[in-house]
Amino acid sequence: MNLKLQHISNIENSTLQITGSKSETNRLLILQALYPNIEIENVSNSDDSGLMQKALASDDMVVDIHHAGTAMRFLTAYFAVKEGRETVLTGSKRMQERPIKILVDALEQLGCTITYEKEEGYPPIRIQGKQPVMNKVSLQANVSSQYISALMLIASSLPNGLEILLEGKVTSVPYIKMTLSLLSDIGVEGSYNNNLITINPTKSVESKSVVVESDWSSASYFYSIVALSDNTTVTLGSYKKESYQGDSSLVEIYKYLGVETVFGENTITLKKVSDPKYALPDGLDLSNSPDIAQTIAVTCFGLGIGCYLTGLHTLKIKETDRLEALKTEIEKLGGKVHITDDTLRLEPSSVIKKDISISTYNDHRMAMAFAPLALRTFLSIEDADVVSKSYPDFWADVKKLGFKIL
Repeated sequence: MNLKLQHISNIENSTLQITGSKSETNRLLILQALYPNIEIENVSNSDDSGLMQKALASDDMVVDIHHAGTAMRFLTAYFAVKEGRETVLTGSKRMQERPIKILVDALEQLGCTITYEKEEGYPPIRIQGKQPVMNKVSLQANVSSQYISALMLIASSLPNGLEILLEGKVTSVPYIKMTLSLLSDIGVEGSYNNNLITINPTKSVESKSVVVESDWSSASYFYSIVALSDNTTVTLGSYKKESYQGDSSLVEIYKYLGVETVFGENTITLKKVSDPKYALPDGLDLSNSPDIAQTIAVTCFGLGIGCYLTGLHTLKIKETDRLEALKTEIEKLGGKVHITDDTLRLEPSSVIKKDISISTYNDHRMAMAFAPLALRTFLSIEDADVVSKSYPDFWADVKKLGFKIL
């Protein structure tokens, strides 16, 4: 499905309810599978969370999680300790190009049995579920936090818990802290000090209902829309000031891009400031919140300002190589982008071409990050339904703001 977005001059003041965080939901779904008396409220309606629920409910040997990277990592660990169960975990063509070896090696340190069905280091993988014999594991700290969180989520179900030693500089710390906080919410004790994560063994937890906070990554697109608007406010629910999500750094980052955040009771209201001074800090480090890099880069392009973003090394192994994709699509629109393996530099530019068709590369965030540019030009979004991976209601919600979509 390709969508054409008409150029609009401004947006309407609106209130929107954003679906639950995919990151929180998928962690809680694994914990619910281990401790069935947990109830989860405000579950994400994303494709990824739906695929996670389907996989956890399936008795089939072959489990296909399509494009769902979080599900691939978390389920690898979950099925590895599911004693007596054999599972072949597979996914889309792109998923079979995304590395899994670091997590597999870590699980093998614990005594798990996992083999590769095709190319070594990549899905599909065959998992022989068993009770691990070891309770200590080490892995490089500068890898995707999903590998680390996958180990943390199964740790409390092991007879002696788990110690995870992270070697080197840790990236995406907020996601590790999110996992630790969610474990604490259900009654599992753990700690994270000096690159050592310790999770205590826990046979059972008390019955409890856990409410998933709405997704800050999804909120990022509305920060971009407000930044590119003239004078408007958008209220989003349900959010909290003390968030577990690293992407809540949007509050501080978008102050530099002309957006003020006002916290209400379970809401945030985004307001365009009256006299914005557009200028991001040079070398803005997004290693703790890489999922908002695309949104920030496109916002800066739409505002005609430059930016230099760092800490982006994990973007190359996402749904697509997001750095290459950003460079290609922004340059189609008339911008100039320079990238390395972990940085992006956008040059200031007052030129935005019109009637450009944006390729999305099977990446939900490419579609949503570029949509706000309808406030600056006419453009088309290819394969626009890819947004269902994390935010199925996105196009309906932007229509409520006054976007004209053909």
